[in-house]
Amino acid sequence: MEISIIALPLIAAIISGFFGKFIGDRNSEIVTSLLVSISAIISALVLYEVIVNQYEENIIIAKWINSGSLQVNWSMKIDALSAVMLVVVTFISALVHIYSIGYMSHDPHKPRFMAYLSLFTFAMLMLVTADNFIQLFFGWEGVGLCSYFLIGFWFKKESANAAAIKAFVVNRVGDFGFALGIFLIFYLFGTVNYMEVFDQISTVKDEELSFLGIQINAINLICILLFIGAMGKSAQIFLHTWLPDAMEGPTPVSALIHAATMVTAGVFLVVRCSPIYEYSELALNIVTIIGMSTAFFAASVALVQTDIKKIIAYSTCSQLGYMFFAAGVGAYNVAMFHLFTHAFFKALLFLGSGSVIHAFKDEQNINNMGGVWKRLPYTYTLMIIGTLALTGFPLLSGFYSKDAIIEFAYLSGTTTGYYAAGIGIFTAFLTSIYSWRLMFKTFHGQYNNKEIKIDETHESPFVMIIPLVILSIGAIFAGFVFKDLFIGYEGINNFWKESIFFLEPLSADHPPLWFLLLTPTLVILSIPLAYYLFVKNKNLPHQMASINKPLHEFLLNKWYFDEIYDVLIVNSSKKIGLFLWKFFDVKIIDGFGPDGIASIIKKFSFKANKFQSGYIYQYAFIMLLGFSAFLTFLIIR
Repeated sequence: MEISIIALPLIAAIISGFFGKFIGDRNSEIVTSLLVSISAIISALVLYEVIVNQYEENIIIAKWINSGSLQVNWSMKIDALSAVMLVVVTFISALVHIYSIGYMSHDPHKPRFMAYLSLFTFAMLMLVTADNFIQLFFGWEGVGLCSYFLIGFWFKKESANAAAIKAFVVNRVGDFGFALGIFLIFYLFGTVNYMEVFDQISTVKDEELSFLGIQINAINLICILLFIGAMGKSAQIFLHTWLPDAMEGPTPVSALIHAATMVTAGVFLVVRCSPIYEYSELALNIVTIIGMSTAFFAASVALVQTDIKKIIAYSTCSQLGYMFFAAGVGAYNVAMFHLFTHAFFKALLFLGSGSVIHAFKDEQNINNMGGVWKRLPYTYTLMIIGTLALTGFPLLSGFYSKDAIIEFAYLSGTTTGYYAAGIGIFTAFLTSIYSWRLMFKTFHGQYNNKEIKIDETHESPFVMIIPLVILSIGAIFAGFVFKDLFIGYEGINNFWKESIFFLEPLSADHPPLWFLLLTPTLVILSIPLAYYLFVKNKNLPHQMASINKPLHEFLLNKWYFDEIYDVLIVNSSKKIGLFLWKFFDVKIIDGFGPDGIASIIKKFSFKANKFQSGYIYQYAFIMLLGFSAFLTFLIIR
């Protein structure tokens, strides 16, 4: 039964991809949605077994690599960690498949799109069920490849092609570090199987290696290299630039890739490797610093963006930062709890934004919207729920998971933990401001679209609304229902068991009352503040932007990361490439190689051609010269 969780999405991808033209668009949509939905149901049953009966299993599907000490199986590891990821991936994917039936109804290539969605789901399932680093890397690269297909699905758009290539290239940078980490693991331990590696960690914790001429602890180096891979996949600061551009893909792609699956793979990697990270204080501090920096950076940029999908994309980037600094302070279970709740409300917001874009006939600029909350009552209500959950409004899912991250960062008692908690609180306030800015500018105030009459806007069909309703239930109740299981001490012992490793137990203390009330108070106060700024006194934000023009430009240009990379990497690489092409390739290699030899032969041919004059006396003279040369050669010998 468990194997069918992986097999069904692969079968769906094959049927829709290879036979979509024969079975038709509607049948392709039905087959893929049905098979992935069945996979989601089985995943839920597996999670139930894990919760109730502490079910664990490592199912060997096939022998894969057998070379010397490298023994790798294609397997399916079932434990608490993978069971949670199975439910997240298959459940969100199934809803995205169903939603796509309505959203992509006018697209002429529906079977191809549905095949890509299912193939992406299969690759992600391979990643989360691996019991070794090679299978993990296979799934890791699989989701990277499928993201390239999906982001560039509308390949006739130049911007979509550029975004797909950018995502692929930036992820290759992170994946290079990840691959080096796997090589180092095999070099040190002679195996890539999780349990065999984790059992040997304590034996090499003091071993030193020389890397790029620097002496560094082996465990620290492994953790840093693995985290570089996680930074690329989960769009952490410095390797984040691909994420907002990836919004060029269809909205269901944004919900699937950037809310619940691909971008959470980096968090999953760090949590899965908790037995390694627990022995590296340096790496954990780096994870914390990168995570809290990303959370603040992305939230600050989202304040001034105008593309509805890019605002939510930067929100994803920011929330991933929360997950990483939770892992960095050792609260791996809390990071997974936020990953779990985030999947519901972020998919809800992405698909809700797709409903808005659908109503506005592909318009994505929130400045060209407004005043349509009565025209889109279902979408408006459901996006309100997603926004409340995202901002951490009391009693919704984001409140339980995000506040838990901030609390455990504070309780860690470390300097980086205190900084992370402080930045987490301030970022929560920024998150609430930009989230309500999106809602108020999209649904309230004056109608601002000059190309589409307000009467032409319409609510989405029920095939798009129903997935939103289901996600809203998770956005409301997932935090309350699962908080004790995920972060309660009984849950740590009975639910997570050995799937997450804690070298030292998490603090059982409680933060002071003022600290517990601080974040929810800021979140609640931000709602009337955002209403005043973006509905009642709309000129004030423009005045503030004019007064602080350098800061506004800095945020509007996303801290100039793209421009800096263009100067330091892209343009310099182009200049080096141009020089190598024109000097080495054209002048030296071609000049002395094929072009040079061809030129010599051509010149020799022209000279030889002159001997072909047609006069007998010239031919006789040449023959005499040849005969004389031949005789001379014989005499000399």
